[in-house]
Order: sequence, then C-alpha cells, then structure tokens
Amino acid sequence: MPKLIRFTSRIRYWDEKKGAGLAVADVPAESVDALGGRRQMRVTGTLNGKPFTGATMLVQGGGFCVGVTKDAMRTAAVAVGDKVTLALAVPKR
Repeated sequence: MPKLIRFTSRIRYWDEKKGAGLAVADVPAESVDALGGRRQMRVTGTLNGKPFTGATMLVQGGGFCVGVTKDAMRTAAVAVGDKVTLALAVPKR
C-alpha cells in the first residue's frame, strides 16, 4: 500500500474571477514536498473517500494544486466551493 498524503482544501475555479472552467484544489505548502515537490505529475488517491485520479500543476505566485474533474466531483458528491479531504498516493521517484 503506498503512503498517502492527506489534506483538506476547498475546490475552486482556476480563474476565480471568471467563475467557470477548470476546477482545482490547492495543495497546502506543508504537503508539497511530501508529494515529490513542485512538479507536474499524475496522482491517484481519494476525494472525500471516493477513488480519484488527477494531475498536479503549478499556480502563478508559487502555489501548487491538483485538477478536479466534473466526474470526480460528481462521484464524490461535491461542487466548486466545497471543502474536501484528499488523500493522494506519494508517487514513486
């Protein structure tokens, strides 16, 4: 069983001013290094306890987030604006 990094985040739109488009969950700074650092990668785990697959990405200004698809939100019964718990497997290096 791979090691999981757990954190709570709010699902938001990538461009919050636009209020539409790609949904993301910010990865807390203290979890970034545990996930392998600030690099783009595929991740697996759970979103509110439901199976989840996504990709990490850099955020302008130094942040780090993971994309959350509409299907993943539907499966986990969450929406943009909701606080969620993610458990992401630490990728092999």
